[in-house]
Amino acid sequence: MSRRRRALLLTGLSLLLGALAASDVSGREAEIERSVGSSVKVVVTVKEIGRGRTIAPAMLALRELPAKFAPAQSFADGDQLIGARAAVAIPAGTDLQPALLQGADAGTDGALLAAGANERLSRVIVVGDASEITPGSRIDLLITRDTANGSATTRIGLRDAEVVEAEPASAVAEGTSAGLPRVALALRVSLQQAVLLAEAQSAARELRALPRPPAASR
Repeated sequence: MSRRRRALLLTGLSLLLGALAASDVSGREAEIERSVGSSVKVVVTVKEIGRGRTIAPAMLALRELPAKFAPAQSFADGDQLIGARAAVAIPAGTDLQPALLQGADAGTDGALLAAGANERLSRVIVVGDASEITPGSRIDLLITRDTANGSATTRIGLRDAEVVEAEPASAVAEGTSAGLPRVALALRVSLQQAVLLAEAQSAARELRALPRPPAASR
């Protein structure tokens, strides 16, 4: 047998063995996938989150798990969790689940799971009475800002916003809102509205919730 023919034979044999090996690997992968399920994305903590801490993007990451080993209730998008609070201390490396978040008994977990791609839960503390604002009710939100000339302007920041969670908050001791009741709210809003509320919470003079009668909603 000539050297050239021998080289061609060895090359063909190598290709055949490679194809058989690839086929075997592919078959094993398919067998594993059938037994544990296809991979799914799960939101995981990358650092410890203390009890009551507000969840921020830097605290989260995505990892892939076989569907068989993923939590029954998990999150596939970290944006769903931004602004939520930890109900307990959550170690780094934990797969986040609704039961680990505050408000699980008030429906916040279900709201997070059911949130659309452009929906968020935004938490704000506003002037309002917790006895008049309950989970499932709807509010309008007024935002009062100081102006450059020392006066103030009030605008409607949200209309007909859904209240997911409402808890009494401590009244402020000074300012135009001194002594007025305050309430901590979790509101279902769009991403754009969540950005507006985050800015208003840090820079506006006052946020005031106006409960809407059921007949006035939507």
